[in-house]
Amino acid sequence: MKLEFPEFGHQSETLVAVVLGALLATLSGVIANQWEAHARQRERERTAALLFGEVLSTLRVLLVMAERASVVPPAWGPVTQRMLQTARREIGIYERNREALVDLRDPALRADVHRLAIQIVMPLDGILDSLKDGGADDDERRQVGFDWLMETSGRIPDLVARLGRIAHHDFAHFAAAAEAAGGPQTTAARAAARTAANAASS
Repeated sequence: MKLEFPEFGHQSETLVAVVLGALLATLSGVIANQWEAHARQRERERTAALLFGEVLSTLRVLLVMAERASVVPPAWGPVTQRMLQTARREIGIYERNREALVDLRDPALRADVHRLAIQIVMPLDGILDSLKDGGADDDERRQVGFDWLMETSGRIPDLVARLGRIAHHDFAHFAAAAEAAGGPQTTAARAAARTAANAASS
């Protein structure tokens, strides 16, 4: 009696084709999901860089304008105070969106942005609190804090440039506004105005 064995050739080919199709579909799905996740992460990073770049650029303009306003006696008059209060509100925007820092993949950039925000908000809050109390005797201490604040804010353009490269955005119009609001001569002019005011009062 002759034994007959079933032929599996065609069925095997079909099975292999099905398995390969399933593997390719799974692989393409994984790749698509990875690419989509990467695209979303890059978009969040660009959004965060744009937000912080605009906040810091606006803050720099406001502080330079406050420095220019402080040249006109009284140094801590209502115009200067309003500029500083507006600058504090700009810092508030950063504080409310601080969690977006994690979207910046560069840890050094995250640290630099947060460190700058802290170094600006501390003297700024001190100045505003002293102005709220209205103590004229604190003018010298206010000035020391403000000078340190302006020196610290000088690091803003470098940070904004780094954020701009990530956001693919040019913040040059903010820099132009800051330059129009006041430049390096402002500090010297303010010192001269203080000297003249002291001489007049003595």
